[in-house]
Amino acid sequence: MLRNGAAGGGGPAAGGAAVPRPVRVWCDGCYDMVHYGHSNQLRQARAMGDYLIVGVHTDEEIAKHKGPPVFTQEERYKMVQAIKWVDEIAPGAPYVTTLETLDKYNCDFCVHGDDITLTIDGKDTYEEVKTAGRYRECKRTQGVSTTDLVGRMLLMTKAHHSNIDEDLDYRKHTDNFGKGPKGHSPWTGVSQFLQTSQKIIQFASGKEPQPGDTIIYVAGAFDLFHIGHVDFLEKVHQLAEKPYIIAGLHFDQEVNRYKGKNYPIMNIHERTLSVLACRYVSEVVIGAPYAVTADLLDHFRVTLVCHGMTEVVPDKDGSDPYEEPKRRSIFQLVDSGSNLTTDLIVQRIIKNRLEFEARNQKKEAKELAVLEAMKRVEDEKH
Repeated sequence: MLRNGAAGGGGPAAGGAAVPRPVRVWCDGCYDMVHYGHSNQLRQARAMGDYLIVGVHTDEEIAKHKGPPVFTQEERYKMVQAIKWVDEIAPGAPYVTTLETLDKYNCDFCVHGDDITLTIDGKDTYEEVKTAGRYRECKRTQGVSTTDLVGRMLLMTKAHHSNIDEDLDYRKHTDNFGKGPKGHSPWTGVSQFLQTSQKIIQFASGKEPQPGDTIIYVAGAFDLFHIGHVDFLEKVHQLAEKPYIIAGLHFDQEVNRYKGKNYPIMNIHERTLSVLACRYVSEVVIGAPYAVTADLLDHFRVTLVCHGMTEVVPDKDGSDPYEEPKRRSIFQLVDSGSNLTTDLIVQRIIKNRLEFEARNQKKEAKELAVLEAMKRVEDEKH
């Protein structure tokens, strides 16, 4: 099935002229802990052609080359499929990108960010397609990386995740998470991402509600946008024939009030891009009020308000933030079937702490060795 405006296959037109076939683009990766940097890479790749296929590696392949992933392959497949610029996913894609893979999926070229990806033995995973001239590069999103986000989460765990027992074994390893090869922390716990109006425009659909659309409002932190959020939004999307989902994102200070110290992990600008990248969301309200008011419902002509099965914390004055939609009988609880929360993500990382630490340090050491080797080659030329 072709989506996102991709054209059909090439062939003679009515006048006999050949119709250019759609350009098929390939991306691949682990896509573990998907963030808006991954989404931005896929957005750029999709803009280079007409149809984007994303290959996602298996747990076994990732464990072999990098160490165990935080999310299972099934979770990662679903997370990538939920990104609105992805037309198709290829489960179980090989870790090394070959011409055979591109030809199998009838792709013209592959796209990757301007960072180095290496196999377990230190080889460039894109060497073959680069040599064949079937490789394109896109810009890496500054200010975010999986390592950075993990760092922010691990800094959080030191004080206030109430459902995590801070035992001696945990304390023994906590500080080691933040240490790179040179023994210093690669993050500060504060996002270095700088939002621009252009970035929001690139991520936004720009589509207004159409006659006959069911306008559904959901609200929350949507922090560290993950598969639990995707499951919820997918279920909400299925509630109407023509859904137009508006997601209200609370300001950082509001999230901190009801979630606790050091939340949110992502700031409001990062959370905005994360939610806008989801195919089920049509519009985002940046800095939505915590209470779903009559003014908000009337302004957006909301016909249904949905909330998941998580606890609803009262507003500052102790009132129910969903009092107005309940009064109008337009409030509905939606069970996503997923129990994944930010807390559980953190627990997964703690469980895999030693493997994760070793994986990142090994990756940084490999990349440093490759860069030094490239520099030596350049110096020898001169």
